Amino acid sequence: MRDVAALAGVGLKTVSRVVNGEPNVAAETQARVRAAAEQLDFRPDIHAGNLRRTDRKTRTIGLVVGSVANPFSGALHRGVEDLAASRGTAVFASSLDDDATRETRIVSEMLSRRVDGLILTTVLKNQSYLAPEQQRGTVLAFVDREPLGIEADTIVTDNAEAAAAATAHLVAVGHRRLAYLGDRAEIWTASQRRTGFLRQLGRVGVATADIPVIEGLHDEASAFAATLRLLDSPSPPTALFTSQNLVTIGTIRALRTRGLHNRIALFGFDDIPLGDMIEPGVSVVAQNPYEMGRLAAARVFARLDGDDSSFSTVVVPSTLIHRGSGDIAPPAD
Repeated sequence: MRDVAALAGVGLKTVSRVVNGEPNVAAETQARVRAAAEQLDFRPDIHAGNLRRTDRKTRTIGLVVGSVANPFSGALHRGVEDLAASRGTAVFASSLDDDATRETRIVSEMLSRRVDGLILTTVLKNQSYLAPEQQRGTVLAFVDREPLGIEADTIVTDNAEAAAAATAHLVAVGHRRLAYLGDRAEIWTASQRRTGFLRQLGRVGVATADIPVIEGLHDEASAFAATLRLLDSPSPPTALFTSQNLVTIGTIRALRTRGLHNRIALFGFDDIPLGDMIEPGVSVVAQNPYEMGRLAAARVFARLDGDDSSFSTVVVPSTLIHRGSGDIAPPAD
């Protein structure tokens, strides 16, 4: 800044005012300072500025998502980033790859950068390790998955209810031999969707003891292999419920490989790219990850602005989209 001040022929305080966008600096002076800064390739040191600002804010928030490979995470990230940008705040984002061993390390790295707040999609079963940081004033918000061991603002989807609604539709079409293909059982959303699926079957009198429940599927390849095993079994299901978009894509590939995509019903959780363009169209429970991210960011900024109300959980509604695959009837006995 001293070099910029010398080149522009102004005082150090004037450079500071221009850099921080403060008023009462003549337009000609601003132009000289900016020209000098550009010539010297000057960039303000945000962290040094934090030491002088009385609020000690870094104007950054951290975002930890489950898996960057999942389009859901990308849409959630966009929702956070769009709101943060309107507040002049940068977003540091990182992916856990849904690996619990990475969570504490990545969160620690975020906190070491002194972010003002954290938005987290967690994997560990318990988040009480964050309590000391919360007590020190770091704002926390959880999105997509509810935390355990700590209280904080949370934004989720109606996972169990939506899964139950999709299952109810398959049963209404006439299916009794269904199967569930799900993500890792320890992931909160996966367990909620499994619960909704099985609970709905119980409500309508479908015995669940013999219903295949295949879990631990986390990508297209594992879902593809698991679905092929189901389809090749002595008594294959007539309808499939897939609890995650990557699992849905792997399942579609398996159905088409066996030529059964027009004979076995499919209802997936999470929309998929081009789901309306294939034949039959893919019936899904569509979440709103963009809105979930935006609401999580809104809660963080509200807390940073002084909101000290009780923590809340916001449930963002999902939508059942019927495109055809969920309306395939079972074969006549």
